[in-house]
Amino acid sequence: MLRKKDTFLVGFALFSLFFGAGNLILPPFLGLNASRDWWLVTIGFIVTGVIIPILGIWAHARLQGTLFDVAKKVSPLFSILYCYLIYAIAVLLPAPRTAAVTHEIGILPVWDVSSWITSCVYFLLVFLFAINRSKVLGIIGKFLTPTILLILFGLIVMAIFNFPLDFNAKQVYTHALSHGFLEGYQTFDAIAAVVVGGVIIISINFDYKHLAYSQKKKLIARAGVIAGLGLALIYAGLILTGALVQPEFELSIDRTSLLKGISLLTLGKSGSLLLSILVSLACFTTAVGIVTGTADFIRGRFNNSNFAYVLTAGICSLLGILIGQFKVDFIIAVAIPSLMFIYPLTIILILLNSVPEKYGSKLVFRWVVGATLLFSIPDFLNSLGFTVLSQNTFNWLPFAKYQMGWILPATLTFLAANLYYIKRSLN
Repeated sequence: MLRKKDTFLVGFALFSLFFGAGNLILPPFLGLNASRDWWLVTIGFIVTGVIIPILGIWAHARLQGTLFDVAKKVSPLFSILYCYLIYAIAVLLPAPRTAAVTHEIGILPVWDVSSWITSCVYFLLVFLFAINRSKVLGIIGKFLTPTILLILFGLIVMAIFNFPLDFNAKQVYTHALSHGFLEGYQTFDAIAAVVVGGVIIISINFDYKHLAYSQKKKLIARAGVIAGLGLALIYAGLILTGALVQPEFELSIDRTSLLKGISLLTLGKSGSLLLSILVSLACFTTAVGIVTGTADFIRGRFNNSNFAYVLTAGICSLLGILIGQFKVDFIIAVAIPSLMFIYPLTIILILLNSVPEKYGSKLVFRWVVGATLLFSIPDFLNSLGFTVLSQNTFNWLPFAKYQMGWILPATLTFLAANLYYIKRSLN
């Protein structure tokens, strides 16, 4: 029997696995630069930071397999390459970023220690959580998520009540909606959806073996809705907070300094300590999800070998320690090219796995994925600095100037592929 308690437990755990470094430091910065257009960047941010990731969880609820199943309709070889690329990006960028954010915002203002010490202790704890695989869901859902939500709620409420809702400050963004959409890439939540979705499936198989496929599907889908609503409300609140406090800060301020300043303004002298707790918990749960998900995948590739699992968790933790020494803004900048390449593809795979089966044939998968890869090349080239080639070749595309030129070709290819498939089936 499926209990409401179980749904909320999994939903809270899912929220924490999503809500990490980027989810915390990006929204206030968007609000700061959007001012009265905060609601537009919120919409864009929620599309790529909430709706797409939750559709990814829904896709996992339907598949109830691994990340390999998400892309296998294109081809088994493509799916394997995609899996390794996704896990490599997750381990090399968002996981170390959680340690860097924890050090800069959570540890350094309270204790004057080196980033090496922070990263070593941080990823040792991540490793310990990962090797105690069966306890991950319960600990995160019962204890860590409520603490995160309580501190976030306090920060947002204090900002709304302490600052006037006039929005007379300067607007930096000229295209607020697209800025929000693209900044949502930096949350890595679409990638987190396909990685964390696998973690949730395995955890549910650990803890809810008695449930049938349909009950597990319902549990995961409902938990996804709970997590999605929580993320949307928190993002909107943090973006609004950034917009409200704009007169208090220089627009040149970096993301981590802004968040520290907001916590001091809203929570007073206790703000530094509460922010340290918030940042450490939010980042930690995401790192656990990434390391656990990567180790789960490698174990599956090596005949469920526990040695492969532990070794992978150890390597991921070691890489996190090394890369976590870089500054947060540097990691964010380095991540942009990889995101411009992998994010459109991941969004399309999530959407294709979310549509009814009759509209998601192998042919449709192959055509749409091919079109997405082709028309996301300009944004990838732009991110590497090759602007002349990409602008001269693809500037005629709708939304290309917003770095979203792949959307219309992918949509038209989806329609054309389905029409062709239906026509071929009738003949």
